[in-house]
Amino acid sequence: MRLMLPTAVLVAVMAMLMLRGYVHSEILADHRIQPEASTDRVPDEILDGGPVIDTRGGRTASREVPDHHLVLTFDDGPDPEWTPKVLDVLAKHHAHAVFFVTGTMASRYPDLVRRMVDEGHEIGLHTFNHPDLSYQSKKRIDWELSQNQLALTGAAGIRTSLFRPPYSSFADAMDDKSWPVTEYIGSRGYLSVVNDTDSEDWKKPGVEEIIRRATPEGGEGAIVLMHDSGGDRHQTVEALDRFLPDLQSRGYAFDNLTDALGAPSAHTEVTGLDLWKGKAWIFLVGAAENITGVLMVGLAAIGVLVISRFVLMLLLSALHSRRVRGPGFSWGPPVTEPVSVLVPAYNEAKCIENTVRSLMAGEHPIEVLVIDDGSSDGTARIVEDLGLPGVRVVRQLNAGKPAALNRGIAGARHDIVVMMDGDTVFEPSTVRELVQPFGDPRVGAVAGNAKVGNKDSLIGAWQHIEYVMGFNLDRRMYDVLGCMPTIPGAVGAFRRTALERVGGMSDDTLAEDTDITMALHRDGWKVVYAEKARAWTEAPESVQQLWSQRYRWSYGTMQAIWKHRRAVVERGASGRFGRVGLPLVSLFMVVAPLLAPLIDVFLLYGVVFGPTQKTILAWLGVLAVQAVCAAYAFRLDRERMTHLISLPLQQILYRQLMYVVLLQSWITALTGGRLRWQKLRRTGVVEAPGGPVPRQHTGDTTDRRPVA
Repeated sequence: MRLMLPTAVLVAVMAMLMLRGYVHSEILADHRIQPEASTDRVPDEILDGGPVIDTRGGRTASREVPDHHLVLTFDDGPDPEWTPKVLDVLAKHHAHAVFFVTGTMASRYPDLVRRMVDEGHEIGLHTFNHPDLSYQSKKRIDWELSQNQLALTGAAGIRTSLFRPPYSSFADAMDDKSWPVTEYIGSRGYLSVVNDTDSEDWKKPGVEEIIRRATPEGGEGAIVLMHDSGGDRHQTVEALDRFLPDLQSRGYAFDNLTDALGAPSAHTEVTGLDLWKGKAWIFLVGAAENITGVLMVGLAAIGVLVISRFVLMLLLSALHSRRVRGPGFSWGPPVTEPVSVLVPAYNEAKCIENTVRSLMAGEHPIEVLVIDDGSSDGTARIVEDLGLPGVRVVRQLNAGKPAALNRGIAGARHDIVVMMDGDTVFEPSTVRELVQPFGDPRVGAVAGNAKVGNKDSLIGAWQHIEYVMGFNLDRRMYDVLGCMPTIPGAVGAFRRTALERVGGMSDDTLAEDTDITMALHRDGWKVVYAEKARAWTEAPESVQQLWSQRYRWSYGTMQAIWKHRRAVVERGASGRFGRVGLPLVSLFMVVAPLLAPLIDVFLLYGVVFGPTQKTILAWLGVLAVQAVCAAYAFRLDRERMTHLISLPLQQILYRQLMYVVLLQSWITALTGGRLRWQKLRRTGVVEAPGGPVPRQHTGDTTDRRPVA
């Protein structure tokens, strides 16, 4: 279900987006207009005849509207702004008209089509997407007609036999390109309707000019062309309000076309399956409009969140850097007393020797407790065989990382406790830099600077960018705001008294590091970031391993947010964190990544269906902002900029994986699923800084998996 549901959601979103694009003429639209052609093959009785052309059953005939009868026709609607105003004016003067609707507009505004029918007006087809049919195949013409009828059926429960070709004019304008189309339209059972007078209201020439052009001469009958959609039609409405009473006073009647011709109604009621097909179409179009409307709001929201996060990260990271790197900055009295380093380990045989030896090369006095959590690969024996002074091994049955850390806390001899993972190595200065903030008695925990040690592969390079740009800029930002959400498990330090006050490490969530950090905030302790306390960790080297790790992180973070939700309504330090930290963490770490795929969905849609150039420029703009943030982060961490070469590819491929992982975490949380801790496969390729160290094993390089 966790795999199928995201796929189904993605397919449904894309389907709704494409349906909306179709009814907005963004997909399958053809805006070409055929230039004038010769009239050699058009019969003279058509060129010299009336505006109603009948080619049904092989006939070639035309009809004119009787004298003192006017048939007002409105093209391209219905429009949500102008069609109601046109209908109001017609109702005011007790006049009727024929509305040649497009399928796209009828699908989007079915209530207006229903109103037209209910008020006695006649409906005609004007194709679905408004293409010049002389460019189209018979199959496309049939599609335009059937889709137009489907929309009309769903909106008003009728079919119509009236048709007006897009871009049509007078009968004498019929040419060798449009005549075959008219013949084919007739073979499908339709009357083709052009016009006698053209108001040219689409040019907005002024009310007086519209009236002049629409008025026939000498009391003749006419079909008048106007528009109720396609732009600003206020001149059309004003002209209509004057035109109707003026010509009515001259004895003109404003009828439906079939009434004026004395013919049966063009409307046929639809029942049964065809009616339900039409209703289903209108429902789907409405759903697509509503869903994509929500998606557009979500896109705007994610845009605001992304830009806000970038701005906050840049500004607050600069402030943090200026503060901690300024002359005279000090956390307080230097911390020189020994500290306890806890290394929980479960099957870390390939990494544990590098980890322990890196600690022994440190510049700060320490004791090391390796808590073997029921390893089956000889992890504890490897440490014991090293025979290093100050290193103790504590064995326990497998009980999980929180239990191992609590066992280590209970056995620690010093008040400051450093925690690290069994696949991580420290630089010689790491512990010393990590514990200096404890010179401030208000500090309860310190986050170190975790870095990717195996960044030589593509997937490692992507994670390296993520660690430097995302995690470390975030920590600087949260430090300034006083709401650091997570002490990384790879490198963090705690006051033992602070840990004891909040009950130690908890196994309530899969993100025990986030859980304990939030608990310390709520207890009133400061949590800060020590950027010089660098640790090098082994990042996952396969997609499967990365998926497992981030799935646990995402789900665990959600669990921690939910566990500490009451902080939002509490007072004091807990309330401050609840009303500042929890919303920021929820927005930037849960909501924003969940909505972020909308950027790529609309990017893909824009590239394929347009406007392609604007879409690509917008995406490049976002990428440029990210590149600036990444470059600044790399500069702060003194990392080589060459790793940023893969940033565009990271945004295209790596980010999509993170989206799916987070979506799966959401689904697991919402469905009440349980996620188990999953042990990552280690290779032991991350060595202590400053050169290689003696290894306990040969380190078979075949254990390293490529991205593929």
